[in-house]
Amino acid sequence: MATLGIITCEILELEFAHLLANDPEMAGITIVDTRFSKGFIRAYEQSEGLKPILIDYIGKYLPKLPERLEVLVQVLELGLHTVIEDLRKSVINAVVEMGPHVDAIVLGYGLCGNALKNHEVIFKEAEAPVFMPIDDDHTVDDCVGLIIGGRENYYEEQCRVAGTFFMNAGFSRHWQDLLNKAHGVSFDEPISKRIMAAYERSLLLTSPVLSQEEMAANIEQFNCAYGLRTEVRAGTLEILEKTWERGKRYVIPNTAAR
Repeated sequence: MATLGIITCEILELEFAHLLANDPEMAGITIVDTRFSKGFIRAYEQSEGLKPILIDYIGKYLPKLPERLEVLVQVLELGLHTVIEDLRKSVINAVVEMGPHVDAIVLGYGLCGNALKNHEVIFKEAEAPVFMPIDDDHTVDDCVGLIIGGRENYYEEQCRVAGTFFMNAGFSRHWQDLLNKAHGVSFDEPISKRIMAAYERSLLLTSPVLSQEEMAANIEQFNCAYGLRTEVRAGTLEILEKTWERGKRYVIPNTAAR
């Protein structure tokens, strides 16, 4: 068996769909089909990559291509980070459940408010090694840190404008659901506006997975509701791609690094 698992959040559905659709070494893909994976499935199928196999739970996964790279994908609910313990438990449970079915797991998560700090310890019951996105010598802070290119770039923009709402592709698509989950109110409620009062700008982090024009259109209502301006910074998939390559080289040692 040469199966590499992916566990990620809806926020990174486009990035992983893009990554897998453009990987010529991948020979098969199986996706756990839940309401949280619908966006990933749509994005992947639109890429015209390999036809995916859909299963309704991990236990149905059966590798079909020994010695060739197969991928098993599970997408978790967005917004789990609003309650750190919920995020930690959900990711740990997903890793433990997937572990027996794969040779290694790539996580589409960072520290996420330190929910996944000391991952060697919290994933000790996993039956497969876990690869997390690394920024130099440390795990990335979160999905913004991943796409902005690491902690130094993240901090630079926070210093430039403290009231920055960072918008990667996933945030631009799911911002309303995220705010509702975080605050328990619809985005136009007065309490939500008070919470957002300190913000000055939306910073679009562009990447190949969604055009700047689409991202800007996605957040037009958001900016209008909170009186924010839009600014743009080029994002990157480099850290994610390197993490993917680390996992691949573990599963099939002769895979070539990019």
